[in-house]
Amino acid sequence: MLPVRAIAKKKGVRAKDVKDILPVMILMVIIFLLLLFWENELDDEGVVSTLEHLHVDYPQSDIPVRYCNSMILQRSIKGPDNACRKEHIFIHERPRNINRICSSPNKMACQNNSTILCFQSKTKFKMTVCKLIEGTRYPACRYRVSPTEGFILVTCDDMGPVNLQRYVE
Repeated sequence: MLPVRAIAKKKGVRAKDVKDILPVMILMVIIFLLLLFWENELDDEGVVSTLEHLHVDYPQSDIPVRYCNSMILQRSIKGPDNACRKEHIFIHERPRNINRICSSPNKMACQNNSTILCFQSKTKFKMTVCKLIEGTRYPACRYRVSPTEGFILVTCDDMGPVNLQRYVE
């Protein structure tokens, strides 16, 4: 049987071993940081573009004061070049009910582009309309809250609603 000291020398980690592993460890940390950054970039672009992320707030968030300002900041809703949006709508309806709009018989040419069809909801939905009252650059945008009910018009693809075009009271 070997003395304890001899066993420790055989199983111990030598400084040369650590020097060989160090470049690999640094490379792994760099790859991890790149993946973390890349994932955040994808989230910023991918999530913001969905109708549900931009416009659906069901059930309505319990924000008693400054609902529009809080929701727009929370969801990073902004126009091109970080401009404040003039108006934004939050729909307080179940996503599955919004998805059903694409099977609505109420079809019409969209307002600005006559080649694209818009589908109108069969029923009125509860909404909050946020109208810009102050600011030009995100995040310094301030909005007025206007609760309302109305029909919504959306464009659709094979997967369901893509864009909210407008609402009609």
